[in-house]
Amino acid sequence: MMHLEGMSRKLLRILLIGSIISTGIHFTDNYLFIEEYPQPDWITAPSIYQSWLILTVVGIIGYWLYESRKFWFAYVCLFIYSFTGLASPGHYLYGTWLQFSAKMHLFIWMDGLSGFAILGFTVWSALILKPWRQELNVTE
Repeated sequence: MMHLEGMSRKLLRILLIGSIISTGIHFTDNYLFIEEYPQPDWITAPSIYQSWLILTVVGIIGYWLYESRKFWFAYVCLFIYSFTGLASPGHYLYGTWLQFSAKMHLFIWMDGLSGFAILGFTVWSALILKPWRQELNVTE
């Protein structure tokens, strides 16, 4: 079981790095081209980079907590972090499909998929893998 747990940490690391890169690219593009993205008026350039920074820190803390075997706190952080990507398709609530460039569609869907992957990992780990049920065996 320790092998599976080690693999799950590696998978989380890969998913988190991919998500940070994806959301970093999309949020940077949204920041630089804010006038081109259909979105609500309350989204401002500063709110874009501030939310990315805050949520990314939450995701990194979630990873650290997972590594530290503080699983339930990790799950909460990773669940919150997943919305960094899951919220990106929300752009479509404020504009028609044709108002977005191919680049924007790509970035939005990359984010959505990476957020879904983080959320999926969190649910899988909590409900199927259940590392929180195992007692830490210091002799291994």
